[in-house]
Amino acid sequence: MRAPPAEATRLCELSSHQKKSGFAAWLGWFFDGLDLHLYTLVATVFVAELLVTKESDPDVALYGSVIQAAFLIGWALGGAFFGIIGDRLGRSRTLVLTILTYALFTGLSFFAQTWWQLMIFRFLAALGIGGEWAVGASLLSETWPKKWRPWIAAVLQCAVNFGILAAIAAVFLLRQLPGYAPRWVFLIGVLPAFVTLWIRKEVPETAEWSAEQGKQSAPPMSGLFGSGIRRKTLIASVLCAISLTGHWCFMFWQQAFIRNHPEVVAGSLEKAQVVSVALFWVIAASVVGNFVSGWAAQRFGYRRTLAGFFGAYFLLMGATFAFPWSLGATYGLYAAIGFCQGVFGLFTMALPPLFPTLLRTTGAGFSYNIGRVFAAAGTVFFGIFAKPADFSSVLLFASFLFLPAAILALWLPTEEATS
Repeated sequence: MRAPPAEATRLCELSSHQKKSGFAAWLGWFFDGLDLHLYTLVATVFVAELLVTKESDPDVALYGSVIQAAFLIGWALGGAFFGIIGDRLGRSRTLVLTILTYALFTGLSFFAQTWWQLMIFRFLAALGIGGEWAVGASLLSETWPKKWRPWIAAVLQCAVNFGILAAIAAVFLLRQLPGYAPRWVFLIGVLPAFVTLWIRKEVPETAEWSAEQGKQSAPPMSGLFGSGIRRKTLIASVLCAISLTGHWCFMFWQQAFIRNHPEVVAGSLEKAQVVSVALFWVIAASVVGNFVSGWAAQRFGYRRTLAGFFGAYFLLMGATFAFPWSLGATYGLYAAIGFCQGVFGLFTMALPPLFPTLLRTTGAGFSYNIGRVFAAAGTVFFGIFAKPADFSSVLLFASFLFLPAAILALWLPTEEATS
């Protein structure tokens, strides 16, 4: 298999393999974002329906957070499991398996009759979503030119953002239909399955993986803690664990906070609409943040860009929940926080090069997705102890996680984008 050109400077110079790999990864991430947020948009009302109780019942917050925690744990395990598969079976074939996994089990969530059935389906869907991140990141890391990586990361992260916006639009449109039920939204999650037919036919394995796979077998996961790799694995894992815990505390509990905003409670505003508008501002701003963080990484390097954005995330999230704001101002602050979220796209290209080829999807999947386990614990913790009046305090405390994340980012032994 002929290796793709390494230093293309224009889109027209990219090989067919590179273009197809990029499009396949983009589609995978787009549907990641779609399937990822279908649940968060209907979590409160659907869990209340399954529990046959009111949305204000404390059990709704508790079981809703348990379901989200199971999803995050599944995401972490999927990153590790499919990472191992990707290093053994190949990037393209494993990408197909991950997409089929999350499409199937998101669709099956439609049939859930109890909260624990929904939890199982969300856990299994998350295995595919977590795995797709690691495989897609490695696929592009091995096919696209090094100097393009920060921009590739931005474009890929935008795919997730557009997927989330598609989820918002889909839920909005479904709510206009007569007889609408929250469970309908999960049927949309079946659509990614059709993409796998094209990927399997058109996207070949990478030349780098094929060459290495022919020379030796992939090492076990324990190789991530071997001499020369252990330090990279530990720093990357801890950094992702801290930052993603703070991030997911915001992404899950911000909807509960804004549902209980004084203007929403006192007025006649529809809570579902307010939640959708708030999430729209977060995601729309994060699209801009993706490209600004990519530009910053190109100019200042991954370490300083990660540290700067995490520091800004801390300040903005702290300001948002430390003081009372009008609903309009809260939307604006949500957008500012969303802008900071663009930094997470940099992990896409910063992490895979840290690991040797036959440990690449395993290492990237493990170090990034291990953060989901800690995020899951944080989500359940807040679900147990948070009361409607305390959501601002919960989110304020979560903001402090970005301080150590900013410091640790400066130690990340990554291959810099500026080199």
